[in-house]
Amino acid sequence: MKKKAKGKRPVYLQNPEEDQLLAIALALAGEVSVLRERLDTMEKIAQTKGLFTTAEIEAYQPSQQVEQEREQWRADYIARVLRVLQEDEG
Repeated sequence: MKKKAKGKRPVYLQNPEEDQLLAIALALAGEVSVLRERLDTMEKIAQTKGLFTTAEIEAYQPSQQVEQEREQWRADYIARVLRVLQEDEG
């Protein structure tokens, strides 16, 4: 269930379009931060347990199923990042 704030969205910059761009940039920064931390955790655990090397990660070739899952994730991700544009239209 998606939540939507009630009332009119406040404008912090010179116009609503600039605020939308700021919201997109902040959403991307949040996503990258969470992703970076999660990746770092996984690499540290894998290194500690001797599970795989950096070279193995670089050489990895995803299966078609994995590619499809990644494509779906990308579509959902882009929708989240651009959510502010859709909310302001509707």
